[in-house]
Amino acid sequence: MSSPLSADRPAVDALISQARRLRGDVDAVRRDTPRDGADPLGRWRRALCELALHQLSDLDAHLAQLRDEPAPAPRTGSLLSRVGSAEWNLLTDEAQWSADLYGILGRDPADAPLGLDELPSLVAAEDRSKLTAMVTDCLVDARPVDGEFRVVRPDGTVRTVHMMGEPVLDTEGGTAAMWAVLRDVSELRRSQRAVSRTRDSLGRPARPAGAPGTVPPPWHGPLHSPLPARPGLDLAAVRLPPPAEGPRRVGWFDACALGDDASLLAVGDLTGPGTDPGRDAALLIGAVRGLAAAGAGVEELPDRLARLVADTALPPPHTTVCCGHRPGALVWARAGGPAPLLFRDGAGRALDGPGEAALRDGDLLVLHTGAPSPERLRDLLDLAPRLAGAGSAREGLRIVRGAFAGAGEVCVLVARVVPVAPVVP
Repeated sequence: MSSPLSADRPAVDALISQARRLRGDVDAVRRDTPRDGADPLGRWRRALCELALHQLSDLDAHLAQLRDEPAPAPRTGSLLSRVGSAEWNLLTDEAQWSADLYGILGRDPADAPLGLDELPSLVAAEDRSKLTAMVTDCLVDARPVDGEFRVVRPDGTVRTVHMMGEPVLDTEGGTAAMWAVLRDVSELRRSQRAVSRTRDSLGRPARPAGAPGTVPPPWHGPLHSPLPARPGLDLAAVRLPPPAEGPRRVGWFDACALGDDASLLAVGDLTGPGTDPGRDAALLIGAVRGLAAAGAGVEELPDRLARLVADTALPPPHTTVCCGHRPGALVWARAGGPAPLLFRDGAGRALDGPGEAALRDGDLLVLHTGAPSPERLRDLLDLAPRLAGAGSAREGLRIVRGAFAGAGEVCVLVARVVPVAPVVP
């Protein structure tokens, strides 16, 4: 399969030049790092530089592949294999694999490519359910595939493979095929573990959780899970990384059912990171869902959440923004934080205070955390003409992310109003 960007050679050439300049800069830092084997910090810095050099060399090779240069022989010590690709046609049961994919999976190119139902036979038993869930989400809910699993090659070696893919839709919006790219990341993961072990060998005395100068580790909780599909809504969300220094708050977002066709959208943050940010955010999301399930109206959710958390060991909410959606209608309420934004027909407005509004197909709703800022509000509203042309919530999210540059730790949730799918008897 040829690269769809092969015609844009000047742009790819520029990226290759940038990657090679950066690789030279990192190599200079590595050379300036003392080789004193007795210095744990120096060993850690050199390990990080070595990892970065490996990754930049592999990036150079992948960009060359994007430019459709002849494939070089795999270099010794490469952290990444060349990228393989595959497409599975659900209408004809045909499968197409690139030559590189055969190499990644250790298969004979003379063999027929495996179908989606046969692919788990190559996967380690413990990871088969993970692969099945990713493929099912893609084919049934049209969600993109992005995950890792281990494959067992015919020679018995086990490799870690990262797969990214997406559905191919037909003219009626149904899934006609699935397309994916795969790469072997075994060496990359092994090198990252080596860096982690080197860092741990620094032997720094442990500090009490929450002590000055400590930063809670990144967590992988509900914020990294795909938002569930809801009737009449296309959803996308992201948590932007926190600053390296300065005050930190744990941001969160959620989307859940309020009834058969009603949905609750919510974002917020806590007053501090606490001792276990992942647990705190998960418990708060559970509290919001519990209050909603118990019958609390959207307009009272922020205040009731604050009162509920006040009687627990959780850090109190700093801001909470809730929106209740039913096809054609929206209600909202907030306690602190920026107001939800509604974009329609190339214009946008802030939904100040509690209230309700009628919705139309194509409307775009933006909820976000962070300190309210007139400048940021103006920047977001200025994006209205571009957001009017967004064909999906994910595209809308890409457009608004730029307005949050330098804003620190922020959660953004974008909901695009779409026609409700008819119920099939």
